[in-house]
Amino acid sequence: MPEHEPPAGFPARLLAGPEMIEACRDHDFSAIFQLARRAGMYPALIGRRIGVTPSAATEILKGRRTVREFQLVERIADGLRIPGHMLGLSRRGWEPDTDEDASQAACLVPALVWAPNDASAEGLRPMWPEDEPDDPEFVAEFIESQLPQHYKDANYFGSRHAIPAVTQYALTVTRLLDTASGSPRQALLCTGGKVAEFVGWLHQDLGDFKSAAYWSDRAMEWAQEAAAEHMQAYILFRKSNQATARTSGDRVVGLAKAAQRLPGLTPRLSALAAQQEAQGYAIMRNPKAALTRFDEAHSLASQATDAEQSTTVDASYCTPTYIELQRATCWIGLGQPRRAVRLFQDQLANLDPLYRNDRGVYLARLARAHVAAGDVEQGAGAATKSLAIVTHTGSARTFAELSSVAGAVEAQRTLPAVATFFERFETVRERFAA
Repeated sequence: MPEHEPPAGFPARLLAGPEMIEACRDHDFSAIFQLARRAGMYPALIGRRIGVTPSAATEILKGRRTVREFQLVERIADGLRIPGHMLGLSRRGWEPDTDEDASQAACLVPALVWAPNDASAEGLRPMWPEDEPDDPEFVAEFIESQLPQHYKDANYFGSRHAIPAVTQYALTVTRLLDTASGSPRQALLCTGGKVAEFVGWLHQDLGDFKSAAYWSDRAMEWAQEAAAEHMQAYILFRKSNQATARTSGDRVVGLAKAAQRLPGLTPRLSALAAQQEAQGYAIMRNPKAALTRFDEAHSLASQATDAEQSTTVDASYCTPTYIELQRATCWIGLGQPRRAVRLFQDQLANLDPLYRNDRGVYLARLARAHVAAGDVEQGAGAATKSLAIVTHTGSARTFAELSSVAGAVEAQRTLPAVATFFERFETVRERFAA
């Protein structure tokens, strides 16, 4: 290496600092590259070390490009000499092998000891020579035991609170699958399918559809290898849901039908796929087909019992209330906003308080329905209630709905309720921009 070129790695103090630890934990490569700049590594040098062009390195540095490929994560770890465990990877080939060197390396990063209650760190500790290898079946069982609480956290507090830990679960499964076989591999595949699907949904809620699609594809790959048909059906439902956000009616219907072709579905899984098909028909302006499928989905959801809860996927949120809230959303697009308002108001009273993140979305849609029906001040009032939730959850789904409301009532800012909404909306918009 030329003498003028900075050392390959970060200074020990910077590597052990809280900024670096947090950036690695969250896979915030923009922050990592900014810290690399602080260490004297300019974009062209970073690009050369990790195998990308200087312009690509600059895009990552500025947050304009998201790093999703595991191979690139590995090249970043190797090129910038970031210990593998900091990024959820196995020990890198250049990391010290001897007990003495390992002890010295541990001293360089004392702050990397995870808090005892941080379950997301399990299985991600550096594998020094004296450590026992991870037990894949134990790790799979452990992650399974943690997922229900993360579902609840995401439902109430929002996706951004759950995503760091759950992403590390997915990285752990990915690492262990490199060497697992037999029954341990099957356990990892089944758990990994759930985790990857959940990570995909979290990204979708945060508005990152590329990452959502990536993790959904990974989930499908694992579910197919595990022959987990319920999980495959659920992932097809999720992909159909992603297509709904992009208003691709034919794709929505096609994926929803594909989900329903898999055998032995529970009533809830069948209901999810049926209502998703209905949403596709609504996008295609076919109200008769949409309402027929919504009715079928409502009937299926009403048949579900706690005893039928699948061990493969959690669809407990799919209740008659959930189905009717989706129907209300479609009434807006079908030009029946007053019907949508009545249905939203009736069903929001029945929504479990746990689903606060979703309540924010539905209140924003209620606001859209009010505005479309000409009830501007009622719409602004509902939108303001939704804003109070999105400040906590950070849901891009909700903010997109609220942005639509803002555009529709822009000309009526003189109305008191609208003025209040805009005052708060602009504050939240600044947070999202930041």
